[in-house]
Amino acid sequence: MYPNPWGLKTPPFCRGLDPHFFYASPMHEEALARLHFLVENRRRLGWMTGPAGSGKSLLLTVFAEQLRRRGAAVSQMNLPGRDVAEVLWQLAADWGANPSPTTAPVVLWRMLEDRLLAHRWQQLDTVFLLDDAEGVSDPVTVALLRLMQFDESPESRLTVVLAGRQERLTPLSRRLGELTELRIDLEPWEQPDTEKFLNHSLHQAGQSAPLFSESAMARLHALTDGNPRRVSRLAELTLVAGAGEELNQIDADVVESVSRELCGAEK
Repeated sequence: MYPNPWGLKTPPFCRGLDPHFFYASPMHEEALARLHFLVENRRRLGWMTGPAGSGKSLLLTVFAEQLRRRGAAVSQMNLPGRDVAEVLWQLAADWGANPSPTTAPVVLWRMLEDRLLAHRWQQLDTVFLLDDAEGVSDPVTVALLRLMQFDESPESRLTVVLAGRQERLTPLSRRLGELTELRIDLEPWEQPDTEKFLNHSLHQAGQSAPLFSESAMARLHALTDGNPRRVSRLAELTLVAGAGEELNQIDADVVESVSRELCGAEK
């Protein structure tokens, strides 16, 4: 924690994937509802797209936590850098097949197919959440296609959700897009969303009075283009600066100054 003249009980902003810091803006709330629709209606594949920092990873983490509380078999992973054997092993482990470290891919496939059939008979939702899907390799893409086409009966309980940036897809991974049954697009926040996020986060951290002036929130939104990750980062750094100056309230000038310093440090 930084010097805390406002008596905050906890850090209001987080750079990680802690569901405690999830802010259900109308856009993210709608996206979460669509993700649940996919699983509840036994849809095979959903795509969630959005620019870097739009909240895809945190949204998947929140979704996975909610599914696990309902008893679903869930596997969540980032795809870049993973080969087919690693993906299959992690899937088998997460879905309860208990593979050994040396289990061969051909055996892993048999384990996964057995689990999918067992889960169908048990009426157990089986979900695979893949983040940074634009970085998926061609061999992993082929494996995903095989996985999704294994059991195409209406009773199948498998749902796959891919999250990534549409413009970076490879030609082969676009084949997955052809199978998509629901697409979820995350867009930048509008200014009221940014303001509500800031006030919500500070209230959750123990601050009841407005800490950012209206002009500060407007400037922060403009400088970040409403990108959730950038909003959170600039707000955090602005609080550090405001705490150092022992300000009672953050104004637009402080936001502007911090933004200039941040841009200069990144050049």
